[in-house]
Amino acid sequence: MTLQTVPAMPQERSRGAAHVALRAGPRRGRLDRLHQSGSAKAFVHPGEMGPEVVFLNTSGGLTEGDRLTCRLDLGAGVHATGTTQTAERAYRSPGGSAAVEVRHRVGPGGHLDWLPQETILFDRSDLRRETRIDLAADATCLMLEMLVLGRAAMGERPAALHLRDTRRVLRDGRPLLVEPLHITPATLPAGPAVLEGARAIATVALVAPGAPDALAPVRAALDEPGTRGGASAFDGKLLIRLMAVDGWPLRRQVVRLLEVLRPGPLPRVWQT
Repeated sequence: MTLQTVPAMPQERSRGAAHVALRAGPRRGRLDRLHQSGSAKAFVHPGEMGPEVVFLNTSGGLTEGDRLTCRLDLGAGVHATGTTQTAERAYRSPGGSAAVEVRHRVGPGGHLDWLPQETILFDRSDLRRETRIDLAADATCLMLEMLVLGRAAMGERPAALHLRDTRRVLRDGRPLLVEPLHITPATLPAGPAVLEGARAIATVALVAPGAPDALAPVRAALDEPGTRGGASAFDGKLLIRLMAVDGWPLRRQVVRLLEVLRPGPLPRVWQT
């Protein structure tokens, strides 16, 4: 009897795209358009600081070949918060990278708080992410990105992973802030100029005319145990960088900073 080799079946890949557009209306904005497809979903809730837009990836995580896009367009005068329902997870990707595109636009007089919850990078994950926020001439934004390298409570310490994460803020097409981050296996054990053994990192950026005024209160709040951080302000921008031994102290520090930088409560999904 001759055994025949059964060809390997192609693995199913996740595809998702969600696009929310808000226009001027009561409570600083109202829903104008909503499109969602595949694994990407979006929900809009009323909030004290304006609408809260929550993006969700129903596939439960990202691995090789997955593609996810989320987009938020704010019309003139709209103030809104964008976030994610839970932490995003990048899983083992032995044959290629997962890709995420985040593209937001803020119209004249508008403001966006882009506050996604943390991204957890598992061992041998491979993620490429592009985040771009386009501001009109007088629009403003607050942007956050948190990365956690494995789950300390589960004893996870990634030995190898790849991340290319680029964040851009532009005003009328002119770059105001460009943040490229590249993590490789060589980065993980590296010294003070890189991660120096940190298990979690974050960047917080406020782009607004009065951003430098918040520098002193922000520096006063940089004292959460288990974290290290620094803040600087220049040319209408405030930039904060954080490192932590684990995701929980990092999150506590970020929450304290957000309470300094924005009035009102955190998004509802952050409070559960």
